[in-house]
Amino acid sequence: MRPSSLLYLAAAFAPLSLAFAQNVRATGKINEFYAQNCVNCHGAKLEGGVTPANNKVPSLLSEQFLHGNDDESIAKSIKNGYPEKEMPAWGAVLSDKDIRSMVIYIREQQFLFKRGQVKIEKLADSFDGKSQVHSFHVDTWVGDLVEPWSLAFLGANKAIVTEKLGYAYLIDNGKRAARPLIGVPAVDTGGQAGLLDVVPHPDYAKNGWIYFAFSDPQTRDGQPVSLTRIIRGKIKGNALVEQQTIFQAPVEMYPKAGGVHFGGRIAFDGKGHVFFTIGERGTGTNAQNLGVAMGKVHRLNDDGTVPADNPFAKDPKALPSIWSYGHRNPQGLAIHPGTGDLYDLEHGPRGGDEANLVLAGRNYGWPVITYGMDYPGTPMPGSEGTAKAGMEQPVTYWLPSIAPCGASFYSGDLFPKWKNSLFVASLAAKELRRLEIEGNKLVSQEVIFKGETDSNRIRHVIGGPDGALYVLFRERIARLTPAN
Repeated sequence: MRPSSLLYLAAAFAPLSLAFAQNVRATGKINEFYAQNCVNCHGAKLEGGVTPANNKVPSLLSEQFLHGNDDESIAKSIKNGYPEKEMPAWGAVLSDKDIRSMVIYIREQQFLFKRGQVKIEKLADSFDGKSQVHSFHVDTWVGDLVEPWSLAFLGANKAIVTEKLGYAYLIDNGKRAARPLIGVPAVDTGGQAGLLDVVPHPDYAKNGWIYFAFSDPQTRDGQPVSLTRIIRGKIKGNALVEQQTIFQAPVEMYPKAGGVHFGGRIAFDGKGHVFFTIGERGTGTNAQNLGVAMGKVHRLNDDGTVPADNPFAKDPKALPSIWSYGHRNPQGLAIHPGTGDLYDLEHGPRGGDEANLVLAGRNYGWPVITYGMDYPGTPMPGSEGTAKAGMEQPVTYWLPSIAPCGASFYSGDLFPKWKNSLFVASLAAKELRRLEIEGNKLVSQEVIFKGETDSNRIRHVIGGPDGALYVLFRERIARLTPAN
């Protein structure tokens, strides 16, 4: 008998006892379930095997499944099975969330297999590359940096860069100032905390305002706490002066200092509003609580006052600055130059990184819905699956996680076929990606280049006034220009 399904997720075609099924649920880790029940047919590394009737089972690493290659089709095959082809139905043993975890596990193994087939070189300081529509050259623009987090241009030849550890440097004609900017506030630098985004006001040339996001260190009941804070100031010489707080949550709301998920991106809509992100700080329930600042995209007037048309401005139980909620850790924020649409890029758990079209008052689901699983390989606690009424779906999600970070739409003239593409920096995957998006639909996606070592982790990407693309690696800023 020749098998016609590539999904034989059983070690033997025999029913499990209730006690064994309960034990499987108790252990919870999907890789352990695979090792106990799937390796005989599919192989320890998903390379394939044989069924109990000695029929050959092809590899799961090929990404070519006879009953559908998308996540939904794979999940359906796992749940319902094909008993006539020796593929049992696992729906009585595994919950829908467990099955989703199995899909994630399969995708992770496919990714690792593909990566092992391609030799990825350490990116040189200078190299040439080719995208689907443009050839380009990459060179180091500014070196000698330590974990640069954000870059902002203040003129044709002037810029400012922030480093996670709390330093900001002015850049003039591609040369970094010898000393950091004076007067930058003290920042919490524990864990993922630090000096985060820097963005000039759209009318910077006239008013001189520069906006910063940072992890604000405070003390409550004698214990260090911190949360993302937004300020603005002006540069005089090598000092930040005339500082004003645009947003600071009550200190009673601040979680323990250090830790994870600060968000920390800023964007202007050109209509007098500033948007900024704050992660849920590792507590998923914060994202669904309109009474706290965490897990939200916020919108204020550029002077820090609350716009009257904010979706929760008149809700006494909600923070009036909230624009949208249900976010985990949005570290990318960008506004389409043509449509004015706002998009965020946010880290999922293990899988489930998202790009979202961010709309007023909408709930983006975390942690109730997610396309990822928990880090031990178990379903996310409290998750109800990948979709629920009243919660938004992402434009796209990444599985495995790429850890998307800074993002920006390209609006320059050096690469005309990249115009209005969303460029996304990636930490874990060490990639620069280009997405073509129309509204809430992903049209296409490509990897522009990919590195191997930690020095190739990419934190941000932004277009410069010269039309070049500037990419923030772990120790330098690179510049992309058309290849000769």
